[in-house]
Amino acid sequence: MNTKKVAAFFDFDQTLIEVETGRMAMEWMRDNRMILPGFMLKVLTANVLYKLGLLSDERMVRVMLTFYKGKKLEDFRKGSEKFYREYLQPYLAPAILSRVEFHRERGHLLVLISASLRYLLEPVMNDLGFDVLLCTDLEEGENGLLTGRPIWPVCIKDHKKSVTLKIAREYGLNLEQAYAYGDSHSDLPLLELVGHPHAVEPSPLLEKIARQREWPILSYR
Repeated sequence: MNTKKVAAFFDFDQTLIEVETGRMAMEWMRDNRMILPGFMLKVLTANVLYKLGLLSDERMVRVMLTFYKGKKLEDFRKGSEKFYREYLQPYLAPAILSRVEFHRERGHLLVLISASLRYLLEPVMNDLGFDVLLCTDLEEGENGLLTGRPIWPVCIKDHKKSVTLKIAREYGLNLEQAYAYGDSHSDLPLLELVGHPHAVEPSPLLEKIARQREWPILSYR
């Protein structure tokens, strides 16, 4: 059993990193000719609808993950380290990295919590020395091929709250002493659980809530 009692929970996309992992993954796949133009158009259309509030987070995840149907997870894992080094690492947010170090120096449990996919986040976890990774997993069929669906529920919104409570029980954490960092109102279920919530380059709604509740607001740099 881990003896750390204070935890720091970090969202990834547009919190610990200044960009969206999904968008960078699409660029990586396009650059390596792993993706067809038709699928790119499908994703771009879905993204427009998402930004207009016409597509839910869950539906957006479903659209993105249809790309993986019929493929082998191991084929993507092989390139994940290179993807991290070339496409993600340059966009890690310096000011938020300093918060990771702040918590590491104090012996806090470091938790990376994100809706992004496990194979994309494992190199991040290993490089930055996180203790726990809570994220989205891809479903594999009986034939060993990906189904194009996630293992539900996806690690967003209220599910972030449920997995955080589970980790708190498992590690004996005092959430009143815990820290959390997020950028969007979808992170509210997580941020409201802890005694020390932080808004990072927040969305307009999260910024409004953070100011009302006098939560610290952090920038990337």
